[in-house]
Amino acid sequence: MSEFDQPDAGTQPPTFYTPPGAPVWNLNGIVSDLKLSREVTHNIRPRGTLHQPPSRDALDRVVRLLSATMFPTHYGKTELGPENIDYYVGSTLNSALVLLVEQIHRGLSFSGDERGHEAIQRSALAIARDFASDLPAIRGLLVGDLRAAFEGDPAANNYPEILLGYPGMTAIIHHRLAHSLYGLGATLVARLIADIVHSKTGIDIHPAADIGPSFFIDHGTGVVIGETTVIGERVRLYQAVTLGARHFPTDDEGTIIKGAPRHPIIEDDVVIYAGATILGRITIGRGSTIGGNVWITRDVPPGTRITQAKAERE
Repeated sequence: MSEFDQPDAGTQPPTFYTPPGAPVWNLNGIVSDLKLSREVTHNIRPRGTLHQPPSRDALDRVVRLLSATMFPTHYGKTELGPENIDYYVGSTLNSALVLLVEQIHRGLSFSGDERGHEAIQRSALAIARDFASDLPAIRGLLVGDLRAAFEGDPAANNYPEILLGYPGMTAIIHHRLAHSLYGLGATLVARLIADIVHSKTGIDIHPAADIGPSFFIDHGTGVVIGETTVIGERVRLYQAVTLGARHFPTDDEGTIIKGAPRHPIIEDDVVIYAGATILGRITIGRGSTIGGNVWITRDVPPGTRITQAKAERE
């Protein structure tokens, strides 16, 4: 075999010919410069012990296990029946929580918590325990979201179709779980769960956003819901809706004030159609309808219908 021949596919990685002794990558110099950037010039790490970040793959598995815990015959095993379903739910939930504790611990440590391994482990266990207690209430909210999707979409034929095939339902499952974790202090884990579903669906919801019951996102691609958004009951959004910030409050030195309310409040029974952009800490009044592709930066009174051409009170 000549030096240019390749091995059979699937047996080993292909090798590429380079002249003997030729400097190709200048690895020593690049590695040295990267070390200088990492440790001196552009250092962003807190000093001290290095920690592993949470695993996206592990968190993806946690959400899949939790989904199977809440909806076992849809996301779990189809052959479950009255005699074995509770055993399956218990075993699956335990597996999810054991895995979640490790990821919460990693998230706290990686974010700069310096209390020590045992103290962080106790916090991780407490967060996971409180989160587990939230699961029945979270499932109740998700059933309300499921019903809202069925009632709000004439193309929906049944609940299994929505649970298994609607990106908006996938997004709200992830969000309800991430929102609980965020509120309990597992903020990095919650952000990663939000980003995992963003990658899957194109729907970007900050885990701190407060979303009321019976929420439905139809189609969903391109939806953005910012950190301090507050959404009431029975709200429906369509694709490419942005609930964003108009500006960022700063202190006297010009530093952005983290967590300040800067996203919209959407009151009950509001419908927002595709491509609408709503910015700033403004209120969209109860029962309003926001048409597609409008740009809103001021309060909207209750019962208002807004289109690109005009605004009307109903």
